Amino acid sequence: MKHIFFITLFVSSLLVQTTFAQWKPAGNKIKTQWADELDPTNVLPEYPRPIMERSEWLNLNGLWDYAITAKNNREPRSYDGEILVPFAVESSLSGVQKTVGEKNALWYHRKFDIPQSWSNQKVLLHFGAVDWKTEVWINDIKIGEHVGGYSPFHFDISPYLNATGEQNMVVRVYDPTDKGPQARGKQVENPEGIWYTPVTGIWQTVWLEPVPESHITAVKSVPNIDENQVNIKALVANSQFGDVIQVDVYDEGQLVASSKASAKEQLNISIPGAKLWAPEHPFLYSTDIKLLRKGQVIDAAKSYFAMRKISMGRDENGIMRMELNNHAYFQFGPLDQGWWPDGLYTAPTDEALKYDIQKTKDFGFNMIRKHVKVEPARWYTHCDKLGILVWQDMPNGDASPQWQNRQYFNGIEKQRSSYSEQLYRDEWKAIIDNLNSHPCIAVWVPFNEAWGQFKTQEIAEWTKAYDPSRLVNPASGGNHYTVGDILDLHNYPGPEMYLFDAQRATVLGEYGGIGLALEGHLWAPDRNWGYVQFKSSKETTDEYFKYARGLVKLAKAGFAAAVYTQTTDVEVEVNGLMTYDRKVIKLDEKKVRKINQEVINSIH
Repeated sequence: MKHIFFITLFVSSLLVQTTFAQWKPAGNKIKTQWADELDPTNVLPEYPRPIMERSEWLNLNGLWDYAITAKNNREPRSYDGEILVPFAVESSLSGVQKTVGEKNALWYHRKFDIPQSWSNQKVLLHFGAVDWKTEVWINDIKIGEHVGGYSPFHFDISPYLNATGEQNMVVRVYDPTDKGPQARGKQVENPEGIWYTPVTGIWQTVWLEPVPESHITAVKSVPNIDENQVNIKALVANSQFGDVIQVDVYDEGQLVASSKASAKEQLNISIPGAKLWAPEHPFLYSTDIKLLRKGQVIDAAKSYFAMRKISMGRDENGIMRMELNNHAYFQFGPLDQGWWPDGLYTAPTDEALKYDIQKTKDFGFNMIRKHVKVEPARWYTHCDKLGILVWQDMPNGDASPQWQNRQYFNGIEKQRSSYSEQLYRDEWKAIIDNLNSHPCIAVWVPFNEAWGQFKTQEIAEWTKAYDPSRLVNPASGGNHYTVGDILDLHNYPGPEMYLFDAQRATVLGEYGGIGLALEGHLWAPDRNWGYVQFKSSKETTDEYFKYARGLVKLAKAGFAAAVYTQTTDVEVEVNGLMTYDRKVIKLDEKKVRKINQEVINSIH
């Protein structure tokens, strides 16, 4: 037996070495420290949906076959090579680093096995996110397609699986980047300035999950601290009359509440002596959620929620303030674009994903504006656990109307096609549905500046009606309409209040952009950009300090929140608090933390 063990170990070692030999990062751009730690046989192994976790699952990340063909071609008979999923084909960590473009399609292929223990269950194939239009075949049968680059989706592949042996999967992706009307954020075919490299294809974890015929598909929790209760709704597929949902609530392992209801009903659960969530003390209640039939457990999942309230109210001077748990709370954080020099949209590791949030906390901020991008579910869980509020942008798309950000704009907005409008509405709803149980989310931002802005009043009112538990920032720095909860101004480089709204919260949605280019940490050494640039950390820190001092005065005068540009450098932008490779903190962290706390406390 010893000989068999050592032979197996030797063969496994050879397989790992061979895999490493087949894959390596492409190109010669700067990389993060986590890129060196990436194991192609164990890519992003963490459970991808911690807001609703089951015990059994199978990660399909790793090396797949890929090919780039003309967009109208059928599946290729042979593939071009291997790609490391879930890194976009244009990224270094994909091992490919090729541009696809609007005239081509990207194909993926891999085989997988289904564990024998799953034989009596449905098998769901999950994609965290794929940019942009996805078609999937299992064992030569097309099973479905999905449109949208920022929301998770899944297919029930059970009927199409072979009874025994390997399963064959093919995925086709089409992404026209800036040549199409879809949500795309900062991606353009020809990156420059504030516009970045395209992201095509699979860019979040792909995974399999076994579930029973009747199963929980999602859990939505809405806290109500004024009534000391939480409202929880479990969505169930294929429920039967008489099915029951049971929710058990735990405070650090101690059962504090339990409730049952029909599977079609919402549970209103009392939480006596509730511990409130805030960035300063981010307490989370854990939950066990069970689907019962005649007293037997049919399905079960783990989740969590927080008791916290996002609202607005006037202070003693009559200024509209953003409130957390019924108290005025100045929200202050960086513009966070979530780009990586090695993985583009995808962090190399979960540790890397968490790092930016932790550094934001270390800098003394209490909020992040997630800018025209949506992150994997684990990012929001890290925010929930670490304690940081999030303003969630809808990624921009389509064309821009006239930009008149320094006056209230009541003209005719640019018309989008009916198809373009529907793409926007479907994607925005999917994003909200996916994220609405995360306590970190405080503000929804349907539009950024004037990019793709349309029917602002209608979209803002729909967003508020769909989720009344958060604030709606209708157009951050964009064409301003008297709708939603917030008037959001952009001003570079220093803070300025050139408009004020006495009925809504007035915020500074972007300012700063102080540049510092550091040799050896530049995406493009021969070209870099910032609103203003300095040559040393001290000069950059002093300028940041000067702006923050001005912000203290403006906060007292009426600003309810502010967003500094930005967390890290991104491609040729060098105005980050950290370099793009995250290897250098460019400003004096202690000084920044001290003045940031002064800004946050300035309204008290």
